[in-house]
Amino acid sequence: MKIALIGYGKMGHIIESIALERGHDIVCIIDQNNLDEFESNAFASADVAIEFTTPQTAEQNILRAWSAGVPVVCGTTGWNVESLKQQLLHNSIQLLHHTTPSLMWSSNYSIGVNILFALNTQLARFMKSYSEYTPHMTEVHHIHKLDAPSGTAKTLQEAIGEERLPLEAIESIREGEVPGIHTVTWDSEVDSITITHSAKSRKGFALGAVIAAEWMKGRTGWHEFSEVVFSHE
Repeated sequence: MKIALIGYGKMGHIIESIALERGHDIVCIIDQNNLDEFESNAFASADVAIEFTTPQTAEQNILRAWSAGVPVVCGTTGWNVESLKQQLLHNSIQLLHHTTPSLMWSSNYSIGVNILFALNTQLARFMKSYSEYTPHMTEVHHIHKLDAPSGTAKTLQEAIGEERLPLEAIESIREGEVPGIHTVTWDSEVDSITITHSAKSRKGFALGAVIAAEWMKGRTGWHEFSEVVFSHE
C-alpha cells in the first residue's frame, strides 16, 4: 500500500518505520517546510495519508488531502473535529475534484486504549445504579504535549457523561517523556474501583495508525478506530 505522511515529528518517524516493516511504501512526506507537496503527483498517488500534526493545522491538512483525492487517518487532537465530522456526514464539503471524502479520526490509536474505552463505557453503565460512587480521572503525558486534558481523557469523560453521571475535573499532569497514562477511578466511602492504561512507548499508537490506514484503503465517509479494533476482518 502507498502511504503519505503528514507531519514528520516523533510520531511520523515511528509510523514510517512501522509502515515499512509491514511492507508498505512511503510515497510522500509533508511537514511544515514543504506544504506544496499536497499538490504533487507523489501525494496524489497515496492510497491513504496518516496525519499527526498540530491542532492549528489538522483541519486544513485534511481538506488539502481530500482535494487530492486521498483518504486520511488523523490522530491530531485538540481541534474541532466534530464540526468537520458533521460536514462530512451531511455531504456539505465541496471539493474541486468531486472526490468522496474519507476520514478516520481517533483521540488514540492504541489498541489497548480502545479496549479501555470499551471497559470505561461498560463500567459507567453499571455505576448508574450506585450513586455512592464518584468518578474522577487522571492523565499523565510528556511535557511536549500541546493539549490538556488529553483527547483520550476527553473521550473517556464523554462516555461517562453520556450516562448522565457527574465527573469531577480531570487532573492533567505533564512530566518527563511519559507516553501516556490514563486512570479512571470510581470512589466511595467503602472502596474504590480503578481502571488504567499505561503506554510503554509511542510504538503502540503508531502501529494502530498504520493498521487503521490498512483498513481505510478503499473506504469512504467517517470512521472510528473502534470499528477496526472490534471488527473481525
